[in-house]
Amino acid sequence: MLGSFGVGKTSLVRRFVHNKFDEKYLTTIGVQISQKTLSPIKNSNESLKLILWDIAHIEKFDNVIKNYFRGSHAAIIVFDFSRPQTFKESDVFLKPYFNVNPKSKIIFVGNKVDLVEGDSIETEQLLQFAKKFNTSHFLTSAKTGKNVEALFSKLGSLLTGAK
Repeated sequence: MLGSFGVGKTSLVRRFVHNKFDEKYLTTIGVQISQKTLSPIKNSNESLKLILWDIAHIEKFDNVIKNYFRGSHAAIIVFDFSRPQTFKESDVFLKPYFNVNPKSKIIFVGNKVDLVEGDSIETEQLLQFAKKFNTSHFLTSAKTGKNVEALFSKLGSLLTGAK
């Protein structure tokens, strides 16, 4: 889970793993690790144990942070749908991640859609970004649970090759 400060990375993981949401904001320090088994994977009879690394936003990616990227098979890049600037900051996370894992799967997530009436970020811009990286995108709300299960189900499908 990668993204700017306060975009809802931890809340998305908490909603997915524990089906809970907390209004209080708690800053992630370092890395928070969670796990959940998807069973069965959509359009497959397989199960998959996801180990989710919720990496705190830091201004500068140093070698310690890059070490967390090693061996990962996918990244979920999260931005706050109500704060367009966080969408523009996605490259800050993509470049160092792709330097370590150039063939990794990526999913873009616009979180906090419950805070916005209409489109805050041009949908076309998001579609172009996802198309550029040949990947999926989701608009989610960790608060309401909207599309959270679908997001992680898609992640499981990407990782197992299920269609």
